[in-house]
Amino acid sequence: MKELLIEITVEELPAIPFLKELPNIKTKWQTVLDEYKLKSEFDFYYTPRRLVFFHKDFKAAQDDSIQEFIGAPKHVAVKDGAFTQAALAFAKKCEISQDELGFKQIDGKEVLYHIKQIKGRESKELLGEMIEKFLHSLNFGKSMRWGSGEHEFIRPIRSFLCFFDGKNVEFSAFGVKSEPSTYAHRSISYEKIAISSVKEYFDGLKERGIVLDANERKQMILVEFNKIQDKHDISIEIDGALLDEVVAITEYPTALLGEFGESFLDMPSEVIITSMKENQRYFAVFKNQKLTNNFVVVSNAITKDNDLIIKGNEKVLRARLSDAMFFWQSDLASGLDPEKLKNITYLKELGSMYDKTLREIKIAEILSSKFNLPADKTEQIKRAIMLSKADLTTAMVYEFGELQGVMGGYYAKAMGESDDIVKAIKEQYLPDGENAKCPTSTFSAVVALSNKLDTLVGLFGIGKIPTGTKDPYALRRAANGVIKIAQSLKLDFDVREILALIAKDYSKFELKTLESFIIDRLYTFFDCNASIVKSCINSGERDINRLTNAINSLSEISAKPGFSDNFSTFKRLANIIKDAEISSVDVHLFENEYEKKLNDSFMALDKNDDDFVAKLNGLFGLKADIDSFFDNVMINVDDKKIKENRIALIGQIYKEFLKVADIKEISF
Repeated sequence: MKELLIEITVEELPAIPFLKELPNIKTKWQTVLDEYKLKSEFDFYYTPRRLVFFHKDFKAAQDDSIQEFIGAPKHVAVKDGAFTQAALAFAKKCEISQDELGFKQIDGKEVLYHIKQIKGRESKELLGEMIEKFLHSLNFGKSMRWGSGEHEFIRPIRSFLCFFDGKNVEFSAFGVKSEPSTYAHRSISYEKIAISSVKEYFDGLKERGIVLDANERKQMILVEFNKIQDKHDISIEIDGALLDEVVAITEYPTALLGEFGESFLDMPSEVIITSMKENQRYFAVFKNQKLTNNFVVVSNAITKDNDLIIKGNEKVLRARLSDAMFFWQSDLASGLDPEKLKNITYLKELGSMYDKTLREIKIAEILSSKFNLPADKTEQIKRAIMLSKADLTTAMVYEFGELQGVMGGYYAKAMGESDDIVKAIKEQYLPDGENAKCPTSTFSAVVALSNKLDTLVGLFGIGKIPTGTKDPYALRRAANGVIKIAQSLKLDFDVREILALIAKDYSKFELKTLESFIIDRLYTFFDCNASIVKSCINSGERDINRLTNAINSLSEISAKPGFSDNFSTFKRLANIIKDAEISSVDVHLFENEYEKKLNDSFMALDKNDDDFVAKLNGLFGLKADIDSFFDNVMINVDDKKIKENRIALIGQIYKEFLKVADIKEISF
């Protein structure tokens, strides 16, 4: 067994860009291994100051291989008994003399041919360039230069440790020469520590204050959180993203409990929590579901006296919260002033944020009428929208952009606005993520939908349409939000109809493009056969909830045992009708019992368009009669009227299906 240990030490890695690239790191190292034909299982570890790869069994060398060269046909390679320029170029490519040139019969032609035995290179000769190639493949968004400025990486590289088969592998990369040494935790030493073996490296980690495994660091933090919670009878809010960030910036984490002045609790809890998370990476503390004047900091220092660390962090937080308190009190005194939005540009082609607000009010009037809201509610909604973006001009939102909407709600409440208006302002951006909540009322939903619809129609109107993976204005998220809100509150929301009502106040564009953009987002909402979603969309229905019900109903029925086997009958029916013009059925033209039986069975069905499951079960229940019809009735007869009537007979079944789904699109 030949062990390989690689450690790359750097100055502290910034957590956010590192965590974004983290999922790709193992894949990129594996790509390098594959490229050099040294594929091997490995473990990967990281701390903020090192990247470590460990292979328990690494190949000593590449496998020997054969390289095959095929060149021009013999009549091109040889003229008048001498090799041509084409043959000489082939010899140069193969790195052989013209005396070594040969031919081989391939696919009936005699062509230049050479086979070369390539001896695999030793791994120790390759590791340096492999490591350098790997590091160049990493993408953290931004890089920096150091020293002479010849090399760049996310942070300066300080050392390489590369042990293979018990020996140090020497190489240079990024201006750094590999050495059998490593660094301890900064609290222990700044000097290099000599390492003589892989075993010594791993055995001495704890003494050097290093916990290599990120999962182990996370568990250390959670264990200490539990101890703090049990000791003080409190609850620590564990934000998953913040926890990952803290794990990424610590080599030996220690959780500590601090506190801040109770007077700061006069501010909204969101302000305090955001300030602690964004500025200091602190965890909020609750008791009886109320925010306390405590916080938890995860320290990376190794010391016997944590009091100084706690006091230092308390001092820093006090300054941060004092700034936030100043913003809060200043904003309360000023209130919300929509007029200031005239000074904030939304987009050059769409004017200011004030202009956007006015457009949203027009959309809200249309939606309020569509949802049958009373006039007084509509006026309140217009007031909510008028105030909704005004917090963008406040000091607090300028400092903490993620609090827009939230702070507007607080300031509106202080101004004496109604509870509906306050809540609508707070909920105007919901849902703002994949698993985010939706607005809690139709009142709030109208405000949120007006915002999203203005964004969609406005941006499509000026040609800012997402392409590929690029979506700089988050229009896919806005479309998803429209669908989620309509689904959550069971709103009567026909996308085609509503877009047509809204679009008259915007630049002209092909509304069908935006309609499809929104409706096609449904593919991401259902865990079912994609052709089922397509078939329901192709029915022509554009009401979001009717489409949702149709997809769920058809998905439920199609998941039953034997459905796909029996579906061939309906696929045949749909294919026959595909390009036909369907007229009405004339029962007087029936010539046999199978036509009459199928028609009677169809006419007896409950065609309630509000119960898709019952409708589909009834239609699929016609299988036996349809099979009998196909087995015993010829459709393509010479009598045109009889032929058209038989097409109409099965066509009426297809048209009834079409109220739910275009069944010809379903595939298994």
